[in-house]
Amino acid sequence: MRIVCAPESVLARTSEPDLAIVLYESSSHPRQASVGSRIPDALHRRKLEPSARAWDLLSIALAVVATDLSVSRSLSPDGWTRTLDLQIAVSDPDFWTSEAEVLNRQLRFLTTDVWTVTFCRGTPPRLAAQQRTRHGQDSVVLLSGGLDSLVGAIDIVGADGRNPYAVSQIARGDKAKQQRFASAIGGGLPHLQLNHNAKHQGGGDNSQRARSVVFLAYGVLVATALARYRDGGEVTLYVCENGFISLNPPLTGSRLGSLSTRTTHPYFFSLFQQLIHTAGIRVQLTNPYQFRTKGEMLRECSDQALLRQHASFTTSCGRYLRHGYKHCGRCLPCLIRRAAFHASSLPDGTPYVHEDLAQDDDDHARHDDVRSAAMAAAVVETEGVSNWAGPALSTALLGDAAPYAGTVSRGISELGTFLKAAGVA
Repeated sequence: MRIVCAPESVLARTSEPDLAIVLYESSSHPRQASVGSRIPDALHRRKLEPSARAWDLLSIALAVVATDLSVSRSLSPDGWTRTLDLQIAVSDPDFWTSEAEVLNRQLRFLTTDVWTVTFCRGTPPRLAAQQRTRHGQDSVVLLSGGLDSLVGAIDIVGADGRNPYAVSQIARGDKAKQQRFASAIGGGLPHLQLNHNAKHQGGGDNSQRARSVVFLAYGVLVATALARYRDGGEVTLYVCENGFISLNPPLTGSRLGSLSTRTTHPYFFSLFQQLIHTAGIRVQLTNPYQFRTKGEMLRECSDQALLRQHASFTTSCGRYLRHGYKHCGRCLPCLIRRAAFHASSLPDGTPYVHEDLAQDDDDHARHDDVRSAAMAAAVVETEGVSNWAGPALSTALLGDAAPYAGTVSRGISELGTFLKAAGVA
């Protein structure tokens, strides 16, 4: 399928593709998709002026998410793997063409599709003339509204003494939470909330894989607008996620984690870092919790009082919207969340739809996610993590897999301990 993502003026000069996506503008054509229309104005209001290469990186990420949301997997020969020929308007098409193969590998790993990305010339959004503001923050932290990102922001400020700019991707039900957390940490963090605002044609992928890469691009965008970067320095971008969910090992042989993000997987992380380094973007990505479980993150958080005040208001559930902005209590992210609270002895005030997992029915103890988690914990306990995790601990992707295996083993142990305490296993 041929897709072109570009400003409307560029699309007007392009032979008609299967899907046209208007970039950084609203579409005037009912059959066109659009993405990122409100982002330039949001940057202008905060007087943030990113670099041209960072704008290009965001253009690529937005094009990918709009494509992902618009192209149905059901149209593929195998009902899953899509073949996507995507052309994107950027300010430096020659450079990005030289990196196309790296991008194709990243996107294939991220979404499991076959991507062919090409580029045409476009210009970054022109922000209205304004007096330049020096933003004195020394780093950027992604603040999703989730539990891991809350712990990360607390630690970066409280334990590490950093002065970060917080960046959020707006999700339904989480906007006010993101604002609450940013205001509570370090006396109040400067905070930018962005939304890709994709208007798509429907029928696309229901996973979070492609959408989460936009979050990274937002962070890079803001990092290049800080005074530290403009003065020639390097800016750290903190992306905080526990190491167990970062690796996303399938719980059983029949579950491949296809609805979960791979954005902080060490392999994808390294490819993304390679790409921005080659692009001359002086931003260093780091996940300080790559070798920590979620329970360890909670237990070791530098400000337990602040964490206790806000932890139960964070969002983890993979079915949060489906249950009316309430945690289901039984999906894998919910189970890992509940296990982390249990392991850390932190009070969990989260309301769960399926609270009592000991109930022996299909909604609780016999639910697929709960049974799969219990089976995984039992296998690791009897056979060890290496036999269970298999390809998820591939040395070809990870290098020295031992520290990753240790993190996964402890993460599964947290799950198993919680499930036993809950009367499941």
